[in-house]
Amino acid sequence: MFSKACEYAIRAVLYIATQSEQGKRTSLKAISKEIDSPEAFTAKILQQLSKNNVLQSIKGPNGGFEIDEASMQRIKLIEIVRIMDGEQLFTGCALGLKACNMDKPCPLHHEFLGIRTNIHQLLDNTTIKKLVNDLELGLTFLKR
Repeated sequence: MFSKACEYAIRAVLYIATQSEQGKRTSLKAISKEIDSPEAFTAKILQQLSKNNVLQSIKGPNGGFEIDEASMQRIKLIEIVRIMDGEQLFTGCALGLKACNMDKPCPLHHEFLGIRTNIHQLLDNTTIKKLVNDLELGLTFLKR
């Protein structure tokens, strides 16, 4: 459903947010290890997220990545998906056809519209803070 980059981005943001909740900044190396992503790939993802004001990147000996409380409350998953994957999830054909639309639907078009709407609502209604709270309560996990 999401690209690998988008999956890593969501996992990285959640890991950074849990560390930020504890007053810690997190290094690229630690993030990469925690989300099981190659360091160079993780660096590119974090650069995009920082450029789009999802994360703060602090340079220097005490630097690293962090996300402030206000951002956790404000940022929704849909923003991360849009940064990493664009609108494809919300507009693309379920079968990957180029000409799929209401006039010329693919075999899954009508059923997929409802699923797409539900996914959009889920992502648009879910904040980073909500997911971090669930992680901290032990209701959800990033690693097994």
